[in-house]
This record gives sequence, C-alpha cells and structure tokens, in this order.
Amino acid sequence: MRKIQKAVIPAAGLGTRFLPATKATPKEMLPVVDKPAIQYVVEEAAAAGLSDVLMITGRNKRALEDHFDRNYELESALTRKGDDERLVRVQESSALATMHYVRQGDPRGLGHAVLCAEPHVGDQPFAVLLGDDLIDPRDPLLSRMVEIQEREGGSVVALMEVPRELIHQYGCAAVEATAESDVVRVTGLVEKPDPADAPSSLAVIGRYVLDPAVFGVLRETEPGRGGEIQLTDALQQLAVDEKLGGPVHGVVFRGRRYDTGDRGDYLRAIVRLACEREDLGPDFRTWLRGYVATEL
Repeated sequence: MRKIQKAVIPAAGLGTRFLPATKATPKEMLPVVDKPAIQYVVEEAAAAGLSDVLMITGRNKRALEDHFDRNYELESALTRKGDDERLVRVQESSALATMHYVRQGDPRGLGHAVLCAEPHVGDQPFAVLLGDDLIDPRDPLLSRMVEIQEREGGSVVALMEVPRELIHQYGCAAVEATAESDVVRVTGLVEKPDPADAPSSLAVIGRYVLDPAVFGVLRETEPGRGGEIQLTDALQQLAVDEKLGGPVHGVVFRGRRYDTGDRGDYLRAIVRLACEREDLGPDFRTWLRGYVATEL
C-alpha cells in the first residue's frame, strides 16, 4: 500500500458558537492554555508522520497562516533578551510540517471542504483532521488509523462510544466486528440520526484516513442535511459498495479526547490540560481545589 504523507485540516468555519470572540479572530486560534487549538491538531498530524499539511481556510483566516510562518521581528526581540525558552516555543509552530493553504470560498459543508483538497492530494490516500477534536498525544489514534489503512486499503474513520441519547449530535456507524477489538468493519453511516433509529452508539469523531476514491463520490453527492455536502454521505456510498474505493473500517477510540467546538467542553479542555502540565499543574490544581471547596 502507498504510504500516507498528507493531512488535510478543514478550517473555514465561521465559529459562530464563540461570538463575539471569533468576530475578528479565527476560532482555531483560540488558545487552549497557551497554544492555539489548531497547533495541537498540526502537532498530531506531524507525530503520525504526516509532514505535508493542507489547511482549508476562508475569509478572515490569515492569522492561521501567520501562526505557522516565521516571525523574524519577534524572534530577534527574544534573541536580544536572551529568552531562549520562549524563542524555542515561538519557532516550534513553523517547524512542525510543510504547510499549504487553499480557500474554500463558498462554505458548503465538510464534504465540499475535503473536495477542495483534491488538486493537492491527487491520487494518494490522505488524512483529514477536524480542528474541534483534540486527541491527547498519549493516545495515538491517528497513527493507528494510518496503520489500518495501509494494511487494509480503503478508508478508515475514528469512532467513539457515546450515550445513546447523544448520538443525534454525531454521524453514526453500523458496524461488524473483526478479529481486533479496536477495529470494526463499517457497513453503513447516517448523519445525526434520531436515537431510536441509530444503528449503534458508535459516533464518528473528527479523524479520517481516506482513499482518494472519495473525491469521485463527493463530486456526485447531493447536498444533504443543512443543505451541505456531507462527508458522511460519501463514506456511506463507499461502505455499501467496495468497488468504488475499497472497504471502510473504523477504529474504536477509547482514549482522551477534548472537544473545543462547544464552549463548555472548551473550558473543560483547558482545565484538564492545565492540570496535567508540569509547569502549571501543581499550583493550578491547588487553586482549583480551594476554589471548588470555598466557592462551589
């Protein structure tokens, strides 16, 4: 199988759930402790060996490009001050991967955003990482997905067990077991089903490793829920007809995931990650215990 080297990160959304903070600042640049959320995602791709990253952007997203570029004025100022620690942290983002950018233009859904990547990806398998989902680096989900795709071919989606009453918030997979406890065969997908109609409680989360055949299917996919071209609909076609582009497998993820697309979950992600930091954690945990005991 062809080795996967390219990752696609859709980042063209308006971030309306975080207004007014996102009126002039891309949602992806909101800090999670002291790094923008999007940097965690690029770091995950790089850690999985995907050194070529295409970001699908839109209007008012120039800050994303600036963040992953060099800032010589800032670096010179830090060098003059002898602040080597902050200098290294500033330079990290520009050395993670080879970055490319394309504008989606007309925001017509995740499927359309993925289709915008076709000229860059070509006929190679590739990964898609959604910026709202942060995966803890101690739980290498993407590396496992790449391993399964390179072995089995076709496409691979990330799945997570969720309470049945919440499945309407996600794409949902119908699956068959395989010999591996964390790998299933996906036989069907439905976008945000009613809990009574859901084929399982396995939700699709924001990581995909896709066969390039998905582009041909997306071009023929009619707008679905919300008038948008849904990636789930294209994957459903691949799942029921392997002749289109191989099988669809799912990796069932049981690790640590931080959702930064919801305001409450965003705050919880910051607290959890800050508590685990060696430099911030001890003092922050002490303050947090006191705050909970006295104020709550």
